[in-house]
Formats: sequence, structure tokens, C-alpha cells
Amino acid sequence: MMNEKNKAAFLSEIIRTRKSVYADDFLAKEIPDSILTELIINATWAPNYKCTEPWRFVVLRGKHRKALGTFLLDYYQREWNEKDFPPSRYEQTRHYPQHATMVAIIMQRSLKVNIKEWEELAAVACAVQNLWLSCTAYDIGGYWDSSEAAILYGAQLGLKKNERCLGLFYMGYYSPKQAPPKRRRKLLRKKLSWSE
Repeated sequence: MMNEKNKAAFLSEIIRTRKSVYADDFLAKEIPDSILTELIINATWAPNYKCTEPWRFVVLRGKHRKALGTFLLDYYQREWNEKDFPPSRYEQTRHYPQHATMVAIIMQRSLKVNIKEWEELAAVACAVQNLWLSCTAYDIGGYWDSSEAAILYGAQLGLKKNERCLGLFYMGYYSPKQAPPKRRRKLLRKKLSWSE
């Protein structure tokens, strides 16, 4: 078991190396079901007011890879003009999810406890962060797509009246040779103040 200092260092490393890895960077390598299950279990340990656990996850693989690619292509051809979505992007869009495992992020509002929607949205966002950090620990790339197209695709999954899709979380293995992103954070003094 790790000591306190090692645990803190490991957690800081995971948090600070989390990044967005897009589906067109994923390798043709499946995430084992046992790891997927572990990732989702970790997601469910997010904080949530009144313990309503306002989330549901739907793992999408197999036929969904092709179906989502076609859906995205149709959506962008219909909704965007040719300048913003030129024909040169059609094939890349159609094949975008081909190596991804997608998870539909569903907010499931409590029917028993009266809780403000923002609190349940915040809980689901915390669950997604747990999922993302867990992916980082397993060297699995991830990306939360909360675009209108992703939400509409997830909404086709037979949602109940109290449910709403908040997008798709893409995940997959990627090359360790992929250049790390040039990410920065603003100086802490610009984001932190003290009041005593």
C-alpha cells in the first residue's frame, strides 16, 4: 500500500496528465470488458447530493461505430454549410468512431427526491471526471463530446421521461509516441484568493 506522500503524488500526476485524446487517434485495440467495468464503477463513486446517483451509462461498440459515423456525417451535412464542413472532411467524419468505445452519458433525474437540476448535472460531470481520470491511469485516451450531434445520437437510445443525454464519452488506446499536448494553466495568483 502506498504511503500518504506517494498517494498524493500519484493522484497529482493523474490529474495533471489527463488530456483530451480524440477518436481518430485511437488504435484498433479493444478495451477489455473487465477494464471498462472498472472504469464505470469508478465513475459511480462521484459525489452526489442526497445519494441520488443521477447517472446512467450505455457502452456503445460494434454496430454503433458505423452507425455513429453515418449519423455524424448526415448531421454535419444537414446542419453546417459547405465552408464549415467541406467534402474533404466527409470520410474522416464517417470513420471517426471506428476504433472507439463510446459511453453515452445519461443524466437520470431523481423521481423520489426534489433536487435542483444543476446539482444533478454537477454530479454527472463529477462522474465523467472520475471516468476520465481512471482512463488516464489505464493509459486509455478519452474525450467528452457534448456537441448537439452527440447528444442527439444518445437521445435515440430509448431514454425515459426523466433522462437526458449529456453527450458521448469516447475512449480508446492510443500510441505512446503521440506528442503530449502543450497545455498550460493560468498563474495560480489569478485564480486563487484567500479570505480570513
